Amino acid sequence: MTSGAERTRLRIGSAPDSWGVWFADDPLQVPWQRFLDEVAASGYEWIELGPYGYLPDDPALLGRELAARGLRVSAGTVFTALHHGGAAAWEETWAHVSRVAVHAAAVGAGNLVMIPAFWRDDRTGQRLEDDTLTSAQWRTLAARTERLSRQVREEFGLRVVVHPHADTHIDTEENVVRLLDATDGDLVSLCLDTGHYAYCGGDSVKLVETYGERIGYLHLKQVDPVLLARVRQEDLPFGPAVGLGVMCEPPHGEPPLEPVLAAARALAERRGADLFAIVEQDMYPCPQDKPLPIARRTREFLRSCGA
Repeated sequence: MTSGAERTRLRIGSAPDSWGVWFADDPLQVPWQRFLDEVAASGYEWIELGPYGYLPDDPALLGRELAARGLRVSAGTVFTALHHGGAAAWEETWAHVSRVAVHAAAVGAGNLVMIPAFWRDDRTGQRLEDDTLTSAQWRTLAARTERLSRQVREEFGLRVVVHPHADTHIDTEENVVRLLDATDGDLVSLCLDTGHYAYCGGDSVKLVETYGERIGYLHLKQVDPVLLARVRQEDLPFGPAVGLGVMCEPPHGEPPLEPVLAAARALAERRGADLFAIVEQDMYPCPQDKPLPIARRTREFLRSCGA
């Protein structure tokens, strides 16, 4: 009889964020060919697509480039503002999500990471809207998250995983739990980003142990506690905080990843299914020679943790 440990595993990968990529096209960013070369050289098999348009949007071309390097795609990424009411807001969101979902499915991804809209500009700090949703907005957010998840699954065969994120309305433990409690567990899953959750005061191990059935995907990331204290004291927006290095190289930050990985392995074994755990160290902007050595050290660290 095959044991749970033999049946299941954490599928470790990396993402363009770990190479300083935030935008489809930016001269500060590493070219996409170099990203693919270096992520493969770092020992990873799985990648995310990153911002739509960074990697080639021709599935045949991208498929050949991935196959040549022994890489596979775990997820695409979409940005949404589902708490905004009105048919026009929904149609605009669905047009963006559909475009990304078609491409992600065509290159073999099984997941779509959904990042909520920022309530303040992540570069300038300009307030775009209130940082707290009204009860009516929470109802709209919950209903449209379910609707989006259902339609993406039915039309594209992908699972939407909601990414709690700094400077969005889904950030703290209170708001994450509020979303989970307001939505259907068969439709709405989380992408738990350990760095963002710590940035917003959450405990990743507690969330996995308490709401494990709702965790569909992981981003492995750490936050520098000293810099985080400065970010909170000065009320810095997320972009400048990243520029300071608030998201740091493992194992030098919080949360400790060993207990997170242990909890994730236990969750995968209970389910009898693999679980993606994608390294994503936000580093924008950064020198183009910086990411590769960090990626290699991080992969070795994760191996030392049994991942």
